[in-house]
Amino acid sequence: QMQLLESGGGLVQAGGSLRLSCKASGRNINGWAMGWFRQVPGKEREFVAAISWSGGTTSYADSVRGRFTISRDNAGNTVTLQMNSLKPEDTARYYCAKGSGVRLRAETSYDVWGQGTEVTVSS
Repeated sequence: QMQLLESGGGLVQAGGSLRLSCKASGRNINGWAMGWFRQVPGKEREFVAAISWSGGTTSYADSVRGRFTISRDNAGNTVTLQMNSLKPEDTARYYCAKGSGVRLRAETSYDVWGQGTEVTVSS
């Protein structure tokens, strides 16, 4: 029932910043963990960041910790990924997902996915 729509992707130079947004419709995100994953063609989708249903716990991949920040606004039914100090290796399609389990870093813990937004970081 829930649908997720990502936005904010684009082309940015290394060292720059982007702010990705995920807008949910059809159902509130209240009560569910939310996560961000990314994927490069030909490679496995990888975990980026997640936030618990209460917002009290966040989790980050080692590769983005300290540079990316995930947040949620339940009233606005949105999840945000602030990406700073971007590197060329951050280039990927970024997906927002709704959690269904308790393991925030596991792809199988998410059951609704957006179509993604492209992020390209040039050097």
